[in-house]
Amino acid sequence: MLIPISDTGDERLEDYTRLTDVALRRKLETDNGLYMAESTKVIVRAITAGHRPRSVLADERWLDELAPALRRAGGDPEGGDIPVYVCDEAALQTITGFHLHRGAIAAMNRPSLKTAEELLASLPGGARRVVVLEGLVDHTNVGAVFRSAAGLGVDAVLVTPACADPLYRRSVRVSMGAVFQVPWTRVEPWPRGMEALTRHGFTTAALALEPGAMTLAEFGRLDVCLAADSRIALIMGAEGDGLGAATIARADYSVVIPMAGGVDSLNVAAASAVACWELRTR
Repeated sequence: MLIPISDTGDERLEDYTRLTDVALRRKLETDNGLYMAESTKVIVRAITAGHRPRSVLADERWLDELAPALRRAGGDPEGGDIPVYVCDEAALQTITGFHLHRGAIAAMNRPSLKTAEELLASLPGGARRVVVLEGLVDHTNVGAVFRSAAGLGVDAVLVTPACADPLYRRSVRVSMGAVFQVPWTRVEPWPRGMEALTRHGFTTAALALEPGAMTLAEFGRLDVCLAADSRIALIMGAEGDGLGAATIARADYSVVIPMAGGVDSLNVAAASAVACWELRTR
């Protein structure tokens, strides 16, 4: 349902206006049960994962690239009953407040989340590697962790109640759509929710600067990591503060990435990539 837009103040575009206003976005996306998928590539990945657009806003030059995904979501290359608002690049920037990479953005209906137990039980063949994000507040870091998780074979990501939203616009964009590829859900209450991982046979490893923590290499050589049926849950803490004391106390191991040059630790997104590579299934 292609709808040409001539008035950038059109009330039908409310989902897309003032996207740079973080407080407004958080309220709107929560109240309306939606999230924003930015760029044609991300929109295609979201639809491929089974998510349905509430509407699409696109520069007319990118409609051909979107057509297969729109057919999949709405039944034809113009989106079927899904409104596809069409304008030029200048109008698009006026509406959203910034330059859109690859000229398209979609307001997507949020899917319902499984419980941690349901997610772990539903993964084909059982999960072998899981990442848990505790209290990360930076959406860029959350998106970067998901991208690493997708590229390094992580089976699922669990996020704690205080963690930033993986479906927030910046998280989705930085992940390049990996938030649709890697199964995820919220685990609560936390840290008591760690019990779900234990019930599913996971060894829990807290990445933390703790006295007596094993190095990542040492941990990776343990039988719990090398066994053919090993299951490891790597728990990553918030920027700056790291993991909470209760989380570290409940984890089976504390693990550290040794640093040089007077640096105490890596950014959480970089640390997750290093740890996921070291602990990947062989």
